[in-house]
Amino acid sequence: MTTHVFIVDSTTFDLHLKYLFAGTGAKDSTLAFLSDRAEKIHSTTEANLVGMIADGGRVRKGDKILFYLQQNAREGISEGKFYGIFTAAHDGCFLDNNDPGQYLKKELGKSLTFRTLITPHKVYARGVTEWEALDEIKNIQSPCQMLWSLIYRKLKGNRGNTMITSYEEERLLLLIRNKNQNRSLDCANRQMAFDKTRQEIFCPDESRRAYGGHQIPIDILPRLVEKLHGSNAFESHLQAYIVGNIGLGTNQSLDCALLSDSRLEWLGNEVSCGVGMQRIDVMLSMMRDDQRAVVPVELKCKQAEEKNIKQIQRYVDWIRQYYVPNRPSDIGPVLVARKMEEKNSASYQRLVAGFNCFNHENGDAISALKYVEFSLQNNNLVFEVVDYGY
Repeated sequence: MTTHVFIVDSTTFDLHLKYLFAGTGAKDSTLAFLSDRAEKIHSTTEANLVGMIADGGRVRKGDKILFYLQQNAREGISEGKFYGIFTAAHDGCFLDNNDPGQYLKKELGKSLTFRTLITPHKVYARGVTEWEALDEIKNIQSPCQMLWSLIYRKLKGNRGNTMITSYEEERLLLLIRNKNQNRSLDCANRQMAFDKTRQEIFCPDESRRAYGGHQIPIDILPRLVEKLHGSNAFESHLQAYIVGNIGLGTNQSLDCALLSDSRLEWLGNEVSCGVGMQRIDVMLSMMRDDQRAVVPVELKCKQAEEKNIKQIQRYVDWIRQYYVPNRPSDIGPVLVARKMEEKNSASYQRLVAGFNCFNHENGDAISALKYVEFSLQNNNLVFEVVDYGY
């Protein structure tokens, strides 16, 4: 299970608690490119919206949900705090488009377009400060134990829904429990709310409110197919499709190519792996019997090139130093790219030589690089593992 951290302010946090949902959003209409009337939309705007769809699409029923309350000196919130614990009530996210009919838009004071219903799991009243979670190092034995997913998010910003790794979740939840002397709230079927003055979650003597907004399913595939036919870039759409479908049985070729017969235990997208702009497109943690494997996936909407291998090496090096020491795992890198029809070409032979060089240099420390190609068949994506002879 993955843990997701949603960014909120004091106004939105109170409404998230009262109506039990989490969400991200933007000022632009999402139906402008998802609906049948597909209006033209600026490429940057679309990329931002598709990124939020991918973030919401990685959510799976039962995943843990935390909230990060942003600092706001005007409201007396001197530093950000982390609150929890909730769980996702369903897979993925749904759309409530940014229009006059968007549910709770006036009360929220902003548009939250992509939403996920949540349920209370073990909710604690008090939050853990950002300093306690990210800066205090008295119990840290090595830099790799710091909450880098959240530190990177802080450095880069503009991410309304960030996943954290399993070992980061364990540390953050321990801090929250200790902050509350391991005493969670007992709200039964009562409503939850946020006390801005005390900066605590509490349970007023009111019945729990039902969520009454639009819940429009999101299907990124038609737009991805349209972009593919138009020879336009669609890596963000491909990422959103994969994280929104992997492990759900909706695309058997995808599950077979990336999961084989393993069980998905953690799912991430745009996983930051350095203080620069390096991000792993998709990262999986999988279990097979009692063996765990972490899988960094590099996505390309066009045919694979030799330079893609250098990116994957960076991901592998980061995982070795920052991830594996906290969560021992095999490493199984994957490159997913558009199908190359001509396998006798010089470019393909150079690519295979690059794969083999990568495998040789990494030796037995990691699994051989898996090369997966996708193609469009009957307006659906088909994924296939390529045996390149290593």
